[in-house]
Amino acid sequence: MKCVLIINPKSGKGFSKKNEPRLKKILEEYDYDSKIYYTTAHGDATKIIKKLPDDVDLVISMGGDGTFSEVMNGNLLREKRLVLSHLPIGTMNDIGHMYGLINNLYTNLKLILTGRVMDIDVGLINRHAFTYVASYGKFMEIPYQTPHELKKKLGWVAYAVEVLKRIYTRISKYRIEFSVDGERHQGDYTFIIISNANHIAGINNFYRDMKLDDEKMEVMFCSLYKKSDIIKAFYNLKTNKLQGVSGIEIYKCSKLEIHFMDKTKPWCVDGEEFKQNTKNYTIELMRNVKMQIPKNNLKKLFINYK
Repeated sequence: MKCVLIINPKSGKGFSKKNEPRLKKILEEYDYDSKIYYTTAHGDATKIIKKLPDDVDLVISMGGDGTFSEVMNGNLLREKRLVLSHLPIGTMNDIGHMYGLINNLYTNLKLILTGRVMDIDVGLINRHAFTYVASYGKFMEIPYQTPHELKKKLGWVAYAVEVLKRIYTRISKYRIEFSVDGERHQGDYTFIIISNANHIAGINNFYRDMKLDDEKMEVMFCSLYKKSDIIKAFYNLKTNKLQGVSGIEIYKCSKLEIHFMDKTKPWCVDGEEFKQNTKNYTIELMRNVKMQIPKNNLKKLFINYK
């Protein structure tokens, strides 16, 4: 069998090439011939996977959530898609936490190699894939605006530092028309979170009933304007008490259409900046994307798991 590792050596606190022999040894123990590619710039992971031969049995993204997003987008552009997995070494590692991976690199690799290939839903925003979250508005720019050196030094604490810096800055509202599976709505909102994940921004069980294969994504529109109300809302996320909270609208749908009626700013997609010259966005799902996932949380994450 053939396995390709696509590694972003700048993710998180960095990756040392001296770890490479042990990674290859573990892959060999599980009957994989391996090849390693390193990214050097934004977009490299997408280019690498697009050019891989069709006989590769497994592609493992090794980096942060943004690196995996690049690999996913490249895979969806292929005529023959490959089986993917993700070995987290980034700052927040929401996807890795969702899949039940721990902090040991080599243990995580073994968990992946003994995992199962599952069909998952992948979100698309104007045909661009997001592997777990697309967000817009207040605070949502923090993942891609936080300086890399600060993330390398402080880890996830760097994001908390940036939140504190922005807490007293002006909060904008955006006039939006949107359609949830054909049902139309309109209002003024401060932020939007669209996801197919239960671990977002370091918060576990963001949605308790989320499944990766239910043909639905979870959508949150927030119209809260006061900083104290927004802080309280994020606190309530930890206790899953957002349903029915005034100023928070939560939907579960397979298709979402959004029209911004005035000003716009970039989205944050899987922790990276996503900017298009448009006020219209269609968010939908692509079904049956194959992922090799550790067995730890499969029962929790999938409807079709036996």
